[in-house]
Amino acid sequence: MPVNSYANPNPIFQPAMRIIAAISNGLPASITTTFAHQYKTGLIVRLDIPSNYGMQPLNQVFAPITVTGPATFTMPLDTTALGLFTVPPLNPGHNYTDAQCVPIGAVNGDLNLATRNILPF
Repeated sequence: MPVNSYANPNPIFQPAMRIIAAISNGLPASITTTFAHQYKTGLIVRLDIPSNYGMQPLNQVFAPITVTGPATFTMPLDTTALGLFTVPPLNPGHNYTDAQCVPIGAVNGDLNLATRNILPF
């Protein structure tokens, strides 16, 4: 799966931004990340979708997630009428921004979802 940027699989501060590999056309929308996201159900994430990926109505949309697998989760969004989400091919010498999901909060009382510093002491 081609991506142009790097997302640290073991970041110091979690939950961290993850690069989006796929978004399904359905209700709810299913999002797949390029590797394990380490998210928990109830986390609220914002989708940042550059125009060359399609699905522009989802850009800057945020909603709580339901974790369905190590690298997948669903969001209560209806994407059935949207075009396909497509990762553009790598083009050497040209950079672009990857589609990302960015944690911004949580819907429950578990503060561990929003902030967790895993620096060793």
